[in-house]
Amino acid sequence: MSAAAPTVAPRRSAALVYAVAVTAYVTAVFHRSSLGVTGVDAADRFHINAAALATFSVAQLAVYAAMQVPVGVLLDRFGSRRLLLAGGALMAAGQLCFALATDVRLAVAARVLVGLGDAMTFISVLRIVAFWFPGRRNPLLVQLTGTVGQLGAVLGAVPLVALLHHVGWTPAFLTSAALGATVLLLVLVAVRDTPHAAHPAAVATDLATVRRQLVDSWAQPGTRLGLWAHFVTQFSGSVFALLWGYPFLVQGQGFAPTAAASLLTLMTVVTLICGPVIAHLCARHPFHRSVVVFAITAATAAVWAVVLAWPGRAPHWLLVALVVVLAVNGPGSMIGFDYARTFNPVHRIGSATGIVNVGGFVASILLILAVGVVLDLATPAGRDTPPLDAFRWAFAVQYVLWGLGAVQVLRYRNATRRRQAAERTAAPVPAPAGA
Repeated sequence: MSAAAPTVAPRRSAALVYAVAVTAYVTAVFHRSSLGVTGVDAADRFHINAAALATFSVAQLAVYAAMQVPVGVLLDRFGSRRLLLAGGALMAAGQLCFALATDVRLAVAARVLVGLGDAMTFISVLRIVAFWFPGRRNPLLVQLTGTVGQLGAVLGAVPLVALLHHVGWTPAFLTSAALGATVLLLVLVAVRDTPHAAHPAAVATDLATVRRQLVDSWAQPGTRLGLWAHFVTQFSGSVFALLWGYPFLVQGQGFAPTAAASLLTLMTVVTLICGPVIAHLCARHPFHRSVVVFAITAATAAVWAVVLAWPGRAPHWLLVALVVVLAVNGPGSMIGFDYARTFNPVHRIGSATGIVNVGGFVASILLILAVGVVLDLATPAGRDTPPLDAFRWAFAVQYVLWGLGAVQVLRYRNATRRRQAAERTAAPVPAPAGA
């Protein structure tokens, strides 16, 4: 049941292909997060309230989540290189449209293009890892991919804010589009799907085969365990970084824009540090990966509780602690992809990974919408910016999602363990790493 190890590729070739593919993912994260630190400016540019601003991110993330399973199927059929090229072109086009947009509908369409291209990127890089590197290195490289990708959020924080305030909206996002086009050329030149001449999906895949692969991936409880692990660990940090963290810090906590952007940058730096630690824990203790998921979820919920209950504005040390805990959410969500790899054969990696990747982004969409709606409801009439109490009520919605996610992780962890026990009884062969 576990993924077959790929043929070992020459180290230099593998390193080059992986480096360029990860650069494409860094650029995708930059495009994805570029709205997070420009949300206040976007609200002024398009003359919209919090709920309407939320539709920008919701449109982007909804397309991302909806496309995960179709993209997984396309990935198994056409390979990583083609999808990285298509995704990069769509994101560059989206940033170009966003640079020129003055109408809300065009701006939303631009974020849809970004979401569509972003959907094709991360799982394409994971497939490159699966085919270019031996299986024992997969947990570390998956974590490294997700962690290094967050450098895109650094580019989307302080540098983008500085560029936006220095040269204005249109030049800033035109620069973003140009960055995307440059990386697209690198992918075209350097990336190949496998160490072999042709990628392994050379045989045409009919609809019945696609349906069977999806059914088999979904029927595997380890895949659903991965989906819910991704769901429960990702959404809080993701929503904070993508949209509502910056307004919360600036409008609710009274931070200067540059200070808020710096705090979001700190979040990315901590992610870079803790990603390899989580990868090491999962590699050393594969039967206790769910314990790591529960620990990250509990710590995030606990620190948020202190921040939301603090009388008045929270002290800076507490907000730094919040950002540090939220930074662990991204690496924690990568455990979901390790479950997909562990419990599915290599020809189903794209489909299984696509299913897992839906989890966190569906949760993020729900939270982004809920925060926007609650902010508008809790903001007194005639006031331009939400008060701190409105942010408190809005972020309290997270506890519903944490409760649902934790119950489902526990449910599918038990189902996965029962299936493993049954398989060991039926056929005493080495089983995949546990849950």
